[in-house]
Amino acid sequence: MNGVEDSPIQQFLQEYKEGVGQFEKYLPEAGRGYRRFTEACFKKGELSVMHKHLIGVALAAMTNDEYCMVYHTKGAVDQGATDRQVFEAAAIAGAFGGGVVISQAVTLLQDSLQEFRKTGSSAQGMKH
Repeated sequence: MNGVEDSPIQQFLQEYKEGVGQFEKYLPEAGRGYRRFTEACFKKGELSVMHKHLIGVALAAMTNDEYCMVYHTKGAVDQGATDRQVFEAAAIAGAFGGGVVISQAVTLLQDSLQEFRKTGSSAQGMKH
């Protein structure tokens, strides 16, 4: 494997993908239902897909969900979000959640943004 595939952020994404696969293996009906629901939620509507992922960044930061922070940061970046937009979304969560949110935003989001800008990788094929 090269350095990109071995990065902690890429490992996070792989762990998430594997975890979802296990969930769907043991609970196929629930897994399919969850996948259909989230796919419908993240389709373009009145809000763009990018804005939906930015909301996901804020909610993940607020709930301290590191896997979803990485996943939705990637989704937002892949849809054209700037680093500033990602941090603005996290700042909104910080206004509600205080220090816990800001500590995540200044570490995990920064690492994720650097990784996704460096690799230019796409979230294609990744299911929430």
